[in-house]
Amino acid sequence: MRKVNRYFYPAVFTYEEGQEIAVFFPDLDVATSGENEDDALLSARELLGVVLSGLEEDGEVIPKASSLRDVVVEKNEKVVLIDVFMPAYRMANINRSVNRTVRLPAWLNAAALEVNLNFSQVLQEALKEKLAINR
Repeated sequence: MRKVNRYFYPAVFTYEEGQEIAVFFPDLDVATSGENEDDALLSARELLGVVLSGLEEDGEVIPKASSLRDVVVEKNEKVVLIDVFMPAYRMANINRSVNRTVRLPAWLNAAALEVNLNFSQVLQEALKEKLAINR
């Protein structure tokens, strides 16, 4: 099944005097906030990407986005259409680090520690060389 590259979801921006702008995604039941509209928009986009990426990764159903005209708001609220480009979030998950336990002879461990070798870096370089990966 082909993954969607860009999603669009309505978010409700709530304005209260002296408070951050609250942002709520009714279709996903998640919220964030921002100090001003720019910050709120960036926070909303980031949250949308993280939530949808998590749903994809877990094999969950991605909820259908509501139409802007169907979202009911109060007097101090505005509906904003938020979009997110998913390939960037998917790549972030591909490049995330994972922990591996490695067993070494004690003498080799001591020799490496003596010269302050970065075990993670050495292992990455050795694996790339062994797998003929040039990046």
